[in-house]
Amino acid sequence: MAGRLVSETLTKLSQMGDVTLHEPAGDSPQAERARRRRKQEFNFSDCIASLQTPRGPKPVLKTMMTTACERNCHYCVFRAGRAKTKRVTFQPDEMASAFDTLENAGKVDGLFLSSGIIKGSVTTQDKIIDTADIIRNRQGYRGYIHLKIMPGIEYDQLYRSMQLADRISVNLEAPTTARLTALAPKKIFVEELVQMLQWAQQIRHNHQNQRLASSVTQFVVGAVGDTDLELLSMSDKLYSQAKLARVYYSAFSPVPGTPFEGLPPTEAIREFRLYQSSFLLRDYRWDVEELPFLRDGNLRTDVDPKQAWADVHLLHQPIEIMQAERERLLRVPGIGPISADAIIRARRRGSLSELIHLKQIGIRTPHKMAKYILLNGRQPTRQLNLF
Repeated sequence: MAGRLVSETLTKLSQMGDVTLHEPAGDSPQAERARRRRKQEFNFSDCIASLQTPRGPKPVLKTMMTTACERNCHYCVFRAGRAKTKRVTFQPDEMASAFDTLENAGKVDGLFLSSGIIKGSVTTQDKIIDTADIIRNRQGYRGYIHLKIMPGIEYDQLYRSMQLADRISVNLEAPTTARLTALAPKKIFVEELVQMLQWAQQIRHNHQNQRLASSVTQFVVGAVGDTDLELLSMSDKLYSQAKLARVYYSAFSPVPGTPFEGLPPTEAIREFRLYQSSFLLRDYRWDVEELPFLRDGNLRTDVDPKQAWADVHLLHQPIEIMQAERERLLRVPGIGPISADAIIRARRRGSLSELIHLKQIGIRTPHKMAKYILLNGRQPTRQLNLF
C-alpha cells in the first residue's frame, strides 16, 4: 500500500513539468537556463536540477506544493485563470515521502520547494513549513533545503522557515512599487515583500547563536519598462541593508495565455550584464553611481560593465601594477580577487615588468588589460604572443 502511494506521488511529480523553467535557484543561474527545455511530456527526473548550492554541486528536487494559484501575476505560467496550466497539489506528507524516496535512492541530495498560493499566503506557507519539518525532524535529513517565502506571511512563520532551511527566497519581482503593480497587481511591494527581507535580517541579528537560512530574491527583467539603474539600485540596498546572499535576474519571456503573451522577450545579454554589475556591487564593493549607465538608465550590452568603466577612467590614467592597492587592482578588467592576490604576492618577490610575468603568475589574458595598466612606469607592448 505504501509503495503504491509513493508511486502515485512520483507520478504527480512528473505531471508538474519542468518548474525549473521559471525560477533559478542555484549559484549558476545561467547554467540552469542553458539546460531548460520545453516539451509536452515529462517524468519526475525533469523536477531534478543539478545546482550549485552553498553546500556545493547537488542534484536537487525542485518543485512546488501546488501549481494552482489565486494570484494573477501578468507574466506567470501559474497565474489564476490560465487554462493551459495543469494544476497539481501535494499534501506535506506526500511531498516529504516523495523526497525521502528519491533521496534514499540517491537521485537527489537537496530540495527547492516553492508553491502557488491557495487559501492565502499564511495557509500555503504552513504547508511548506510542515513539509520541511517532516523532512528534517521525522526523516532526519540534514542536507540542503531552499524554501520559497510566500508574500506577507507572519513573522513566526518566516523565523521557522529560516530554522528549517539553508536558504530562503523572497522574490520582489520588480524594483519599485509602480513596477510591481504593473507586473503583479495583487502583490504589495513593501508590506508583503520588502518587509519579509527586512524581517529575515532582523531574525538573523536577534538569533546570532542559531544557524539560520540566508536570503535571496529575484527580479523579472524587462516586462514593464524597468531600467538597469532601478534594478541595481534596489539590489545594492538589499546587499547592504538586508544582507542578501545574492540577487537573481530573470529575463522576461512571454508565456501563452497570460496578459503579457504579446510582449517581446528580454535579451539574455541584458540579464548577463545585470549579473556582472550585481557582483561588482556585492563582491567588489562598487557604488551604484560608478556603474556605466547610459542616459536611458540601462547598461551597455556590447561590453561588460567593468570594461565600460575602464574605457572611461583608465585609458588616460592607467593603473601601476607594481604600486596599486588591492582595491585599485580590482578595477582593471581581467583582474579578480585571485589575480589581485597573486600580483601582490609576486610584487614582494620581484618586479613585474612584462605581460609574460603576469601570465606566469596565473593571469590568463594579460594582453587584454595592457591598455589599462603600467608595468614599472611604462605601458606594456600589446602585440606579444603569449600563447
